[in-house]
Amino acid sequence: MTLTDKNSIREAYDDVRDDKTETNWCILKYEGDKISLESRGVDMDEFRSHFTDDQRVFGFVRMYTGDELSRRAKFALISWVGHDVGALKRAKMSTDKAAVKDVIKNFAAEYLASEKSELSDDYIRDILIKAGGANYGTGSRE
Repeated sequence: MTLTDKNSIREAYDDVRDDKTETNWCILKYEGDKISLESRGVDMDEFRSHFTDDQRVFGFVRMYTGDELSRRAKFALISWVGHDVGALKRAKMSTDKAAVKDVIKNFAAEYLASEKSELSDDYIRDILIKAGGANYGTGSRE
């Protein structure tokens, strides 16, 4: 398995990581036996629309975590295997992820998802908070 265009994937990855841009996600999908950049953007509903039951998808997303005094960008790599994906393709995802991680290298959390609920903002943010350790926010700012 190979990535179709590492440069375009790296550019999208850098765009998501860049605090000066609004881009907060990118999607990589299979085209036959190759993985390519499908899309990138800012709207999380659009992000979620790329994850369907018949697809294998890698999503890279930026979320903000922290408390009222300290907010910071955190990143997650999400591997999606839809319910209708066959067993062989499902198994191949784990080995193919190594090629993706050659380009998408820095993230606080990674997880495998197969339910739409695992793509909600709250779910992703919770995963990132847990990956970050301590969470001392008081819930108010004076």
